[in-house]
Amino acid sequence: MGELRKIDVDFNFFDDTPAGKDPDSHSPTLRRYHQLLWSKALPDGRPFELHAGRARSPYLVYEADDTRIVLGSDTIATRHRRKLSHLYAQLPGEVNDAFLRRSYTICGFMIFPVSRGSLNQNRGTHPRIQDRWDLTLEAIRRFYEGGTSPLATTIDRHEGFFALFGSFAGYIDHFHLGDFVDANGAVRFLLPFDNFVSPALPSDLPTYARYRLDSLELFEARRLRILNATR
Repeated sequence: MGELRKIDVDFNFFDDTPAGKDPDSHSPTLRRYHQLLWSKALPDGRPFELHAGRARSPYLVYEADDTRIVLGSDTIATRHRRKLSHLYAQLPGEVNDAFLRRSYTICGFMIFPVSRGSLNQNRGTHPRIQDRWDLTLEAIRRFYEGGTSPLATTIDRHEGFFALFGSFAGYIDHFHLGDFVDANGAVRFLLPFDNFVSPALPSDLPTYARYRLDSLELFEARRLRILNATR
């Protein structure tokens, strides 16, 4: 717990990332925070200890028995600045800056197994996910419930990692994601959900602005969960 107290939930990972580089791979503070926060007991009581490589790669590694999983960081608080540039440009600069400041603190990041065709890659490129965290989380929920989703093949490839947490509830609890689901464990969707049929991204400015605001509120709530866990 002493090391956890050193975590600053408001630290912006651009602050220790070389100019022009990605904090996911180049912020030493982000990697240290991931290691400190997620190295804790699994739901069944086994330790989930993460070890950092001496260089930037491997990013983090979990090893136990005959299992070795290499993990990487990925931002999950997404502005869709490029894909929705026509809408992004219409929001006030201070609104976009505030979202960026919050999204590049620890509440806006997760770890996923690293491999060719990894989850962090596929959720960003799949047209029915488009980097949305709520849709990614629904795909993960369906993995635990035995259902299917646009990311099923990718998640199944990393079954060993997700199985460590026992259940969707175990996964949610381990990564302080409780505000992204309701009291029944259902995912809180940021846009109307119809089984991955409709386009994933907002098509007009009012919807985009509301999507961004609701998203920010969830990440602010996760910030408080992480803060409470480190005190």
